[in-house]
Order: sequence, then C-alpha cells, then structure tokens
Amino acid sequence: MTSGEDSLIARYFRPLATDPGAFGLGDDAAVLRAHGDDIVVTTDAIVEGVHFFASDPPDTIARKALRVNLSDLAAKGATPAGFVLTLALPSAEDAWLAPFARGLGDDIGLFDCPLLGGDTVSTPGPRMISITAFGRIPAGKTVHRSGAKPGDRVMVTGTIGDAALGLAILKGGAAATALANDAAAKEMLVGRYRVPQPCNALAEAVRDYAHAAMDVSDGLAGDLAKLCAASGVSAAIDVQSIPLSEAAAALLARGTVGIETLIAGGDDYEVLCAIPEDSVEAFARAAGLAGVPIASIGTIIAATLPPRFLDRQGSEIALERLSYSHF
Repeated sequence: MTSGEDSLIARYFRPLATDPGAFGLGDDAAVLRAHGDDIVVTTDAIVEGVHFFASDPPDTIARKALRVNLSDLAAKGATPAGFVLTLALPSAEDAWLAPFARGLGDDIGLFDCPLLGGDTVSTPGPRMISITAFGRIPAGKTVHRSGAKPGDRVMVTGTIGDAALGLAILKGGAAATALANDAAAKEMLVGRYRVPQPCNALAEAVRDYAHAAMDVSDGLAGDLAKLCAASGVSAAIDVQSIPLSEAAAALLARGTVGIETLIAGGDDYEVLCAIPEDSVEAFARAAGLAGVPIASIGTIIAATLPPRFLDRQGSEIALERLSYSHF
C-alpha cells in the first residue's frame, strides 16, 4: 500500500530526480560519482518566518533554498554535483507543492545540479526546507576562508545591501515608504531578497586566483570579519568602493538608510574574496568573461584587529553591528 509520503514524492519530486545516481528516488540512498575530484559538501536550511514569509511565492522559496547552498559552492570554487532535500510541511497542499516543485525543477536545470534524494516529514510548526548540496573540485583546490595574505585585494561580486532593503520593504519599513512611487525599484529589491543570484559562473576563477573566499550571507561586514579572523589578518575597506545598486545608492544618499543597514543586513549571497595583487587583472578579466560584476573594495593588512571601514576622508566608521545573527 502506498503511503501519503510516497505519493507526495512520486507526484512532485520523482520527475525531478533524473540523475542515474538518484535511482528514481526509489532506494534508501543515492550514489554520487566522484570522478577523482574532491567533494565539497554544504548545507543550509530556510525556515518560514525567519528566511521567507508564508506569503512568498512557493517557487521563489524553492529557488532560495537551493541557491543559498549553490552560493557556498561557488565561494569554494566548486561546481555543483547534486543535492538532497528535506521538507518539513504542515500539510501536503498541491497549491503550494506544485509551484515549489516547478521552481526547484527550473533551477535544477539552470544550475545543472540534480536532485539525488531526501526526506519529507510532517510538522505542526512553520515550513522548513533543508538542502545539502555537493560540489566537485580538483583535488586539493578548495578555497577556504583562511589563506588571505597582507597586500591581497579585497573583492566582492554584484551589489551589496539589496536583499536587506527588499526585506525592509516587505516589512513596510522606511524603504517601502521612500520607494512608494517606484514600483520597479521595489520589485528589484524584493526579488533580490526572495531569489538570490549565486555566482557559480565565477567558481573556476575563484579557485584559480583567490587566496581566500566565502559567500556573503550574514552581511559583508561580519563575513569579512570571519574571513580575516580565519586568516589571521585584518582589512581596510573603502566604503565608497562597496558596490551598490542604483536603488540602494539613492536610499543611502537620501538618508533613508545608513551604510550599516547595507553592509550588515545579510542575504546578499555574493562572493567575497582575497586576490593577490598580481592576479587582480586576470581575475577581473575572468569575471567579465563569466558575466559576473566584480569590485575592489579594500586591502588585506597585517593585523589581528577587526576590519576597518573608512569613509571618503579616511576616517573609520563605527558600526554597532556587523551582521545578522540567529542567536
């Protein structure tokens, strides 16, 4: 007799599990062929009410769940190899599961990261989606948080702070009021919060050129502090060089938000890396070929103090918080 869980898996997720190693989700485990590479493993969970709203479109929730893991793989220099999925749901509603599976299937194809297996459970609490993703990288080539050296250039992809502003808009904060007549800007910022854009196209360049790297998930300021601590160094950051979208720059210029909101808010899912000075040009060229915007924002220095964020006059900006924290 088929259980409700079996029926759910068969209807929504078996069609997505086309990789031979998934065995059609009909076995107790999957097989991931290593091909002689190292296997990079990362896991992240997203929880309703913490990482997404109950009212968010289900397809965006699926994309976010996968993409936050893909962002970790990109920062390690790894290419996606597959993932396993755990769903904790209060109920099995087609109106939610069908678009969730559709969004997940679209990203499986877009990032060439197959579904290999997982689990579904019932919960009385909020929805929770947990993904463990696997990536491949040539043996010994994984890029760690440690490894940054004095003189390295601090570089970051994309733009910083958009997701924090998107969250503020969804919460009806000052950014929502300031952009009341700019629907396009609001849509862009909310989209950046709901659906991250992981830089997997940059993975090869990261592993070829970066001394150290990590993804920006909890906020640029806090994540840079983590990278520096792991490497036993510090950094001097030119705040004017931090890349901002047009919408974020306008809100900052108007005083609607401060720089701390943008660099400590989290959910950017960009790549932060330390690049040796003699490789900056080659790294930038590779980023351009990959279609990934990259900006130089400062320098790694020989010190054990937290990174310093400097304004246009070179004075240090005091930050009350560096990043988002769950606890």
